Amino acid sequence: QVQLVESGGGLVQTGGSLRLSCAASDAGGTFSRYRMGWFRQAPGKDRDFVGSISRSGGSTSYASSVKGRFTISRDNAKNTVYLQMDSLKFEDTAVYYCAAAEPGQAYGSWGQGTQVTVSS
Repeated sequence: QVQLVESGGGLVQTGGSLRLSCAASDAGGTFSRYRMGWFRQAPGKDRDFVGSISRSGGSTSYASSVKGRFTISRDNAKNTVYLQMDSLKFEDTAVYYCAAAEPGQAYGSWGQGTQVTVSS
């Protein structure tokens, strides 16, 4: 497994932007073997999928609720994946988590989460 640490959360006004980072440690130089995902959990709700990025970074997928507003990217040389969030809405308020998945497996490593609060 790999250890993940998210950062970059905070308070932002509606329509603003934030960039979250997720740094992987103990990857043993194998960060590029992991498919990476972002999830979020709002108070009183289940954890929802936000988006994911392939091991090479060449392919991404997004939940319909964030498509066109959020962008996932990764830098395998820095063992880091990013979530650029633009045009933020109040309903984007949640704790955001990154996760890593070995090839062919479910997400097995999770970060501790970072709070994003969007004020109206």
